[in-house]
Amino acid sequence: MARRKSRLKAYILALLTGVSGGGLGGYLNPDWPVIGPIVKSIQTQLGSAATDTAAAQPGDIQRTSRPTAGPQRTPGGGVQLASARRPPGSILIASFNIQVFGESKLSKPGVVDVLAQTVRQFDLVAIQEVRAQADDILPRFLSAINADGSQYSFLIGPRLGRTVSTEQYAFIYDTTRIEYDPSSVGTMMDPSDLLHREPFVTRFRARTNPPQAGFTFWLVNIHTDPDEVSEEVDSLAEVFQVMQTARTDEDDVILLGDLNADQTQLGRLGQVPGITWTVRDTMTNTRKTKAYDNLLFSAYATREYTGRWGVFDLEQAFGISRDDALKVSDHLPVWAEFRSQEVGSQPQLADRPNAATR
Repeated sequence: MARRKSRLKAYILALLTGVSGGGLGGYLNPDWPVIGPIVKSIQTQLGSAATDTAAAQPGDIQRTSRPTAGPQRTPGGGVQLASARRPPGSILIASFNIQVFGESKLSKPGVVDVLAQTVRQFDLVAIQEVRAQADDILPRFLSAINADGSQYSFLIGPRLGRTVSTEQYAFIYDTTRIEYDPSSVGTMMDPSDLLHREPFVTRFRARTNPPQAGFTFWLVNIHTDPDEVSEEVDSLAEVFQVMQTARTDEDDVILLGDLNADQTQLGRLGQVPGITWTVRDTMTNTRKTKAYDNLLFSAYATREYTGRWGVFDLEQAFGISRDDALKVSDHLPVWAEFRSQEVGSQPQLADRPNAATR
């Protein structure tokens, strides 16, 4: 493995390897070249909305109310979100592995309702495990999210994987709170084939007044192969460092996703100088047995982190059973809060207790 690891510097950023410009970006701009005709076809098929009162399908769950109010502490010290009322002056960034997210899951109104309400809790969500042959999964899901008047959009990467069972990464973001740099959308090339699914990356900025004061950052979306966790997590150390130097004017890099590794299994990634992770001593899967999902960044560079984080517990938030929560996903969303405006360059650590500074 040493030879393969030494070649990891071959990673480069490949721009626009999938469709971009707002994800299947023409969804909000049907006249966008090439994508436009696909989008218009999707809109015709959708009709008015994808979230009307359709009957529950086999394997679906009952319709739910809005997330329950009242913040709760998670066992590891994080905060359980109370509602979609996001705090002023900050943004909430989340990661969510929506297990096998495709046609079957999208055909269940109860499941879609929970997923849509969950996304609305956050300003920006990195999605893993989009697995579908059709190209309309994210546009249809977006229709459900925006059925209440929200203004979310998305970016989606190419299908990735070494087998016929490929997956896509996606970002879903609130356009009233977040914007992205179209020139930054891409998938990291991996000539040495160190990763089963190469990271999907995009540079975002929080919307502020004035705009140039907004917090800018890279998101690196990753889902490691459960059969090669140690090797892939080690490889992510160099992925992280490559992204830190991808632009001379940007050192805020947030690597997030399903690592299939807890905080004690981060290997070389956990030894990157200054790196810290948000989710600690808290289970992130629906069965509450594993801590595989996380957000990592430099405690020195990303001083916009407020120290507030959590795992969004679907059972508690929606008052549903464990079995119903598993119909939504076998993972729970994990999230962290960041200040909306860039923090000055004075030498200090990000606001988090016991920030790792290896």
